Amino acid sequence: MTVMRSLGAALPVLLAANLCLSSAALAQAEQPNLLGQYGDWGAYSASPGGKKVCFALAKPKSSQTNPPGRKRDPAYLFISTRPSENVRNEVSLIIGYPFKPATDATAEIGTAKFAMYTQNDGAWIKNVAEEARMIDAMRKGSDLTIKGTSGRGTQSTDQFSLKGLSEALARAEQECK
Repeated sequence: MTVMRSLGAALPVLLAANLCLSSAALAQAEQPNLLGQYGDWGAYSASPGGKKVCFALAKPKSSQTNPPGRKRDPAYLFISTRPSENVRNEVSLIIGYPFKPATDATAEIGTAKFAMYTQNDGAWIKNVAEEARMIDAMRKGSDLTIKGTSGRGTQSTDQFSLKGLSEALARAEQECK
């Protein structure tokens, strides 16, 4: 089953949320095109509002909540490139619940740790100057673990496989030259 099928109709909404599009732009958002599936990562392109966007996307291989069994929407990790905004390899996360206000999430790849600021159900690297180091660690690592806390106090731990990430990023980069 491809990532596109497993994401179904939610993908345009997730893409729009990731790109912070207005509701008017969301209404015009097109279905992203799957450029290729590489291991656990898919490479996609879209042109919302006529502006090309390319991204790599993965779902967690495992998710845990504490207390156990708490319901939440699916989580997705994005690495986006938006040439019209001069944005390249922006790491972001849709976690599947509203984060607790004024709290950070953490991303861990091996021994490397990165703070992520949160807003609603999204998270982005807190120190943009570390984004290239994070991408490099992701390319070299085998998995990435993200920990966060919901507005209701539920702690979550999501583990994403990094298998296929380099190939998905290369394909997305090729598409958004």
